[in-house]
Amino acid sequence: MSENTTGKHPLADTGGPSLRTVAMPADTNPSGDIFGGWLLSQMDIAGGNAAGLRAKGRVTAVSVEAMTFHKPVLIGDEVSCYTTILRVGRTSIRVKIDTWVRRGFRSDLFKVTEGIFTYVAIGDDRRPRPVPQD
Repeated sequence: MSENTTGKHPLADTGGPSLRTVAMPADTNPSGDIFGGWLLSQMDIAGGNAAGLRAKGRVTAVSVEAMTFHKPVLIGDEVSCYTTILRVGRTSIRVKIDTWVRRGFRSDLFKVTEGIFTYVAIGDDRRPRPVPQD
């Protein structure tokens, strides 16, 4: 469980988050907790954005591995997903996604989730296509 009280995000030098949003009441279950599935979908959007930029086109998620929830996300948390391309294959892209929150108006940050997602580049026919190797 990582915590950072410096006010600077540890991945800030990577070019910023691939996604930033705020957890809202509509994202909760009847007990008032943010759904893990909502957080997973935010991570998928962030990873898909990063993979799509690298693939220079459409991608689809094919697997999620090593998903770990460290801390809960609360209503009002600013959620930021940071992506790192781990590997580019012939048609696939493996992306590590680290999700951090800023709670309220404080400057401290909490790592809440991390996971590794794999995307496949697809063409107009929705079949796998080669990822440009540049």
